[in-house]
Amino acid sequence: MHILQIVPEALPTFRADVAVLFGDYLPRHGVRCALVGKPSELAVSAGPAQFERVDVSARGGGRLRRELSFLATCAAALLRASRRRCAVIQVRDMVSIGLLGLIVARCKGIPFAYWMSFLMCEGRIARARALVATHGGVRNRLVLFKGLLEERLLYRFILPHAQHVFVQSEAMLEMMAGKGVPRERLSAVPMGVDTEVLAAEAVCGEQLPDWADGPLIAYLGTLDPSRQIVRMIDALAIVRATVPDARLLLIGGAAGQQDVAQLQAHAAQLGLGEAVRITGWLPSEQAWKLLMGADAAVSYIPRSLVYDVSSPTKLLEYLALGMPVVANDSPDQVRVLEGSDAGWLVESSTEAMADGLLRILHDVPAARARAASGPAYIEAQRSYRVIASAVALQYRNMVAR
Repeated sequence: MHILQIVPEALPTFRADVAVLFGDYLPRHGVRCALVGKPSELAVSAGPAQFERVDVSARGGGRLRRELSFLATCAAALLRASRRRCAVIQVRDMVSIGLLGLIVARCKGIPFAYWMSFLMCEGRIARARALVATHGGVRNRLVLFKGLLEERLLYRFILPHAQHVFVQSEAMLEMMAGKGVPRERLSAVPMGVDTEVLAAEAVCGEQLPDWADGPLIAYLGTLDPSRQIVRMIDALAIVRATVPDARLLLIGGAAGQQDVAQLQAHAAQLGLGEAVRITGWLPSEQAWKLLMGADAAVSYIPRSLVYDVSSPTKLLEYLALGMPVVANDSPDQVRVLEGSDAGWLVESSTEAMADGLLRILHDVPAARARAASGPAYIEAQRSYRVIASAVALQYRNMVAR
């Protein structure tokens, strides 16, 4: 079975639900993917992905030129598609390209699927409304208009006429069903873990050479302001009232260096300048080793319309590595921790986060014993081996119908 998939990401991509799911695992089920995306500005390796074909638009020029190049590349790929060679046309997280893909698929008699990994329209509308309220401006109003127009096209035309809609979580599935998309045409495909890579790496814990003493809390992921990392620093301040030598290791980076500087300044204001370290972005193997060298891990997902229907990856990685973890009550994290009983589920408050961390730090061996059930749960429920099998079945059912 051959699928044409158009994605908004730069290729090759580090997104596991593109590179790992479609490039490594679905081919084992006879589902091969031709991928269309944007060019990467970084010299990154495509890795072992088994894509049938990868097309990217031209690099360079102004924004308008790049967008037109991408549109032309997408249109060319769609026009090349034929029923003989293409079983499904799929567009991910793009309304205008999704509309084009739906029209071409209908004209050619090819089933069309839409992959929705986040609430793109709602996010754009919320950001634009905030900017209009604070700064006004023609550009911000145009962005708001675009978001409202795309929202209408997505929910009134694209999703109702797609043969199948893949969404990021059960919470998003319920939301789409509430908007009128028939349940039988919806599938939740949450994020997963490449457990084969973890097993091959045989990860062992390490600590920073000059930071090896005392209880250690770790976080792995982006440090962008939208993730509210300051809450973890505030929680550390509460923890240190009981465990004075506790420290926080933030493994990751942010899009802007000023965002990292603001986190460091916040820690310094609380007297935690020496108790908080930020590593910057690291290769996965090195990041996992530092994570495994900690006593506890944190997965905090801000509560909002957009994040509540997301499927966080960091919690899954923590559990797959057998790490004692504290996670807040974001819907997908509730589902995972209630299903695995391998971590500490807390309310979305700084005080609750600190309380959960203290429960781990007061008896780390017992916490590790509880976390030991995490890897088996991830392998059975959230490994890409299991996810790929379910997705391949949906494609086959979709084509059969």
